[in-house]
Amino acid sequence: MTYDLAIIGGGIIGLATARALLERFPSLHLVLCEKEAELGTHQTGHNSGVIHSGIYYKPGSFKARLCVEGVRLMTDFCDTHGIKYDRCGKVIVATSDDELPRLRTLHERGVANGVPGVAMIDAARVSEIEPHVKAVAGIHSPNTAIVDYGEVTAALGRELVSRGVTIEYRFPVSAITRIRGGVAVSSQDHTITVRRIVNCAGLYSDVVARLARAAPDVQIIPFRGEYYFLRPERETLVRGLIYPVPDPEFPFLGVHFTRTIHGDVEAGPNAVLAFAREGYRWTSFRPLEFLSTLQYAGFWAMARKYWRVGVWEVHRSLSKKKFVESLQRLVPELKEEDIVSGGSGVRAQAVRSDGTLLDDFSILSSADAIHVLNAPSPGATASLAIGRHIAGLAGDTFGLS
Repeated sequence: MTYDLAIIGGGIIGLATARALLERFPSLHLVLCEKEAELGTHQTGHNSGVIHSGIYYKPGSFKARLCVEGVRLMTDFCDTHGIKYDRCGKVIVATSDDELPRLRTLHERGVANGVPGVAMIDAARVSEIEPHVKAVAGIHSPNTAIVDYGEVTAALGRELVSRGVTIEYRFPVSAITRIRGGVAVSSQDHTITVRRIVNCAGLYSDVVARLARAAPDVQIIPFRGEYYFLRPERETLVRGLIYPVPDPEFPFLGVHFTRTIHGDVEAGPNAVLAFAREGYRWTSFRPLEFLSTLQYAGFWAMARKYWRVGVWEVHRSLSKKKFVESLQRLVPELKEEDIVSGGSGVRAQAVRSDGTLLDDFSILSSADAIHVLNAPSPGATASLAIGRHIAGLAGDTFGLS
């Protein structure tokens, strides 16, 4: 059997892409290849669950456009499938006067991106929304929401199967070979034949791209983000979502407080270099993967630029006291005994050979393949919009009808 198209990767973006392709081209015969026994195991399954509103992103960028569109599509999808979400709102707070220019820039971006209800607020208004936060000013995004992306992923999977999509589980792609009239996509013990591929492999997207003989100008460098949970009796310190003003030189948002749809409050994440692409713990180590990182010129260029930040992140990872000190900038009442160790996730960060950390989404296309090479936060929020974008690109690139 030859499929029209294979989607490699069963995270939320791969699933959303399959859904969008079927909406646009209903007669397509699709197969989805997932290396694990379940869908959404890695970045999707370790997501903090925020439906981001679109404040942070440069106007006109893929992130800005697809995030704002993605919010609407995601909430509509949740409404259709009976998935609970909560518009709990979010504040981004400046804790010192020197952060005010960056705060104003963020507000201008939010307005330019069409984020509904976004507003600059003074310290008194911050205190009304989040009584335990200490700030000089803030941004209020009342429509920022939370959801369980695992439930979204499960609903997407059920929908795709009902539409005739084949899902190949335990199918880690190890080879991609051009054959007459198509492409052979292989794992160690199985091969499927397809006409074209869409690579949504997340942490391994660059590896899959190179298997397909593409020449991406990036490599994925994995960064682990570690979380703590507030003890139940201290969850009243946080009403919604509380974020700091991010460092514009670094594509991470800084440690923050996130209320989850299940009623917990998470604190984090940091951003620590991982020793494996699925390195969820300090003890997670895959020698060949870490060697690949060390052999990449872009890693060393990045390290020279950000080594101070990297050293600090390692220190904070190993010291609960330092982690709490960072959180106390937002909520001074927080004490070390108020938090307990939580989970972690790994961010697939695309890095160019000159050490530049890609900030925007990045998609590479060729005659028979599309590769999603960078889709970090707000990738989950924007997933349904990203899927529609890829479906349109596939129509043009592959001549689908």
